[in-house]
Amino acid sequence: MVVLIPAYEPDQRLVDIVAELRRKAPGWRVVIVDDGSSTRYAPVFTMAAALGATVLVHPRNRGKGAALKSGFAWIRDHLHPQTVVCADSDGQHLVVDIVRVASAVRSGTMALGGRTFTGAVPVRSRLGNSITRHVFRALTGVPVYDTQTGLRAYPPELLDWLLTVPGERFEYEFQALLRARTAGIRIVEVEITTVYETESRSSHFRTVRDSVRVYAPLLGHAWMMRP
Repeated sequence: MVVLIPAYEPDQRLVDIVAELRRKAPGWRVVIVDDGSSTRYAPVFTMAAALGATVLVHPRNRGKGAALKSGFAWIRDHLHPQTVVCADSDGQHLVVDIVRVASAVRSGTMALGGRTFTGAVPVRSRLGNSITRHVFRALTGVPVYDTQTGLRAYPPELLDWLLTVPGERFEYEFQALLRARTAGIRIVEVEITTVYETESRSSHFRTVRDSVRVYAPLLGHAWMMRP
């Protein structure tokens, strides 16, 4: 099992995730992609590497999708075939949930960690996910509750396919969902704990620009399906 974590200018929470994974899943590999962080954040990656994580580096910021693809390619080329579970670096994914989502993977299946958006969740996040959920199901026929989750697990045979999915930034994961059904990939969802801060200190989602990137594939899909 490999945990893949894309990270851009992360804080101590990345180190905490790696440390907890080492305690609770000592046989798992952890691969981190430093997506062009400034040298100010070098100590965070050094501490993660000291705990046993493999750290790959992008010289410049290329986006979450590009970081995931770099990780998938490295894992495919350097490790024997195994499940890859992707998690965010900001502490929104509990290690217990990372383990549960990874255990749900089967051949030809993409497993998602679905948040129920209960408790102190920003209205923007709750509303955005609700709209996207209903539109996604109407267009694809696939009932996914949390279309925007970053906690996802894939069996080894999907790594080549994941490298063909378009997108370099936040839109990449949504593109993967849109294309899964056509590729014959089954999607399963595991309920996970919703962890939110009022303002996530390590979130690099740019509200307008990245929202356009995320929703453009959905609009394109709708256009292609028009009568």
